[in-house]
Amino acid sequence: MSDYTNNLSLADLTNGAHFDGIVLVRSAEFRTSQAGKKYLDMNVSDRTGTMNAKMWDASVAPPPVGSVIHIRASGNEYNGRMQLRLEKVETIHPKEFIDWNSLVPSAPEDPAAMRAEITAAAEAIPDSDYSLLTCELLERCGEKLLTFPAAKQMHHAERSGLLHHTVSMLRAAKALLPVYPQLNASLLIAGVIVHDLGKITEMDSDDMGFVSDYTLEGKLIGHIIRGVINIEETGKTLGIHPQKILLLQHMVLSHHGIPEYGSPKPPMLAEAEFLHLIDTLDARMNEMQEAISHTSPGNFSEKIWGLDNRQIYRMPCFQPND
Repeated sequence: MSDYTNNLSLADLTNGAHFDGIVLVRSAEFRTSQAGKKYLDMNVSDRTGTMNAKMWDASVAPPPVGSVIHIRASGNEYNGRMQLRLEKVETIHPKEFIDWNSLVPSAPEDPAAMRAEITAAAEAIPDSDYSLLTCELLERCGEKLLTFPAAKQMHHAERSGLLHHTVSMLRAAKALLPVYPQLNASLLIAGVIVHDLGKITEMDSDDMGFVSDYTLEGKLIGHIIRGVINIEETGKTLGIHPQKILLLQHMVLSHHGIPEYGSPKPPMLAEAEFLHLIDTLDARMNEMQEAISHTSPGNFSEKIWGLDNRQIYRMPCFQPND
């Protein structure tokens, strides 16, 4: 069993192509067709993403969520979106499989390298107070930061997604700061790094980046308020000036922009507005990329809830000078 090697990744699957390999079960249940026949409906994943899979033989029981299975299937394009038409399903004992990273959607860069880049940026913050506070908040996240996703289902819902989201925003901020020299770079960089750290206690995630649910704290308080509390407690412990603490708290408190999206206050600093905009930009670019990765060239994706139910068009692959 441990010798199974996928002949294709899910992202590379094309209509009619044969798929023979191992995948992780994200959901599985019996459903009933319009003709009244039962069929097995699953969502399965590998490192490149998640794909729907159907088996029209209802004699195969739905495998448990989180189990590893060996499947034989063929690609089936339906409404411009690839699916798997299952021919065989075989459960694999977890101990027989080694490389879990090949089974779960993961950030495209090495987690340790991303954390090192973020830590280096925190240490380089010109304002020593913000540098000290940001480094301490990062340190308190511990090893969870290496694998934690940025969301349960929305943008960067992948292993190490929180690092991926943060490092992408950090690079965008550094690239744009020279265009807007009036911004306080120390406050902005600190805000980028700490704005979502409260998610580590908001969601219940395993080492594979799979979120089973929101924690009780996540449901009752949420990552924004938790982030504000953490800044208050850590800042006071470190002896940071109260107004500096307050400004960084506002960055976190307002980064979703409006109350409808979870921010108790709208951005009232130029740096907070900038943080909100690059947060939104990175989230939307990630959701669009995820959508088109499962859409055939020349077709529209399914509607994306996080993008106001828009469909995203995947352009054909033109040759030069076409």
